[in-house]
Amino acid sequence: MHQITGKSLVGLTLALTTAILWGMLPIALKVLLDVLTPNTITAIRFLVAAVMVGIWLGFTGKLPAMMLFRNRKVITLMLVAVAGLLSNYIMYLTGLNYLNAETGQVVIQLAPFLMMLGGVIIFKERLLRWQKVGAVTLVTGLLLFFNERLVQLVMQASNESIGVLLVVAAAVTWAAYALAQKQLLVHFSSKQIMYMLYVAGTLAFVPVSAFEPLMTMSYLHWALLVFCCLNTVVAYGAFAEALHHWEASKVSAVLAVTPLFTILFAQLTSWLFPGFLSAQQLNISSLIGAFLVVLGSAMTALAPQFVQYNSARKARKLQRDVF
Repeated sequence: MHQITGKSLVGLTLALTTAILWGMLPIALKVLLDVLTPNTITAIRFLVAAVMVGIWLGFTGKLPAMMLFRNRKVITLMLVAVAGLLSNYIMYLTGLNYLNAETGQVVIQLAPFLMMLGGVIIFKERLLRWQKVGAVTLVTGLLLFFNERLVQLVMQASNESIGVLLVVAAAVTWAAYALAQKQLLVHFSSKQIMYMLYVAGTLAFVPVSAFEPLMTMSYLHWALLVFCCLNTVVAYGAFAEALHHWEASKVSAVLAVTPLFTILFAQLTSWLFPGFLSAQQLNISSLIGAFLVVLGSAMTALAPQFVQYNSARKARKLQRDVF
């Protein structure tokens, strides 16, 4: 199994960087979807990321060694990571066609929660009482967030229902990708893994993309597209590196705050540029629900760390009492 470096401050900084960038991302994507298809946006993001990371790895002489793919386990893990990440990208973007940015980000919050559950099952992290409480809190938060639309989501096959289902599916595939990537760190560096994923994504999505709209896009749309491309490289690079330094449970706990960043940035964007984005008007129940989603995800992720801290504190106290 992959062993972390234990550099907690580095892991925290990288995870927080990822949370902020992912909080901003759905707002930019929502505006871009007015002029580009999900396949086209995804293809361009992967292509730019593959070129940038490939140049860096080539310049430093650290391109991944293909001989490692003679190992069947490595091939299986890479296939899971590729299928998971590519499915996540396209299903999340397609889901955003039916949802606003805030709703999409709250629902995708299931992803780090599922990653935590995978860490419990695969990496043998214990599921503690407070983790179970956190799981109930997260589900309760989701129900409160959709309080006014819950019956419609369940009983009617509306566009929003389709969007929610797509984003839930995207969360499941993202968790599979994240867990596969964590184990791949035994064989490759985080940059090498992301480079191979970007190349695979480019090969998969370029043939099914429509690039004609690029010729007529406004300066704003071009700026947003550049931001999304850089976001791909920096955010996923920071996430991959965070898993190298910090436990998966702690990384997922920091990522839990992502929906709050999205809600904040959506409100600011709507206030500054009302013609491009209309922020969702959240009632008090929805705001409480969003907070509970964050709290529940953080509780399930951080519970093992509190147990370890309390055990260590009791051991130190016992040692002092003995001497």
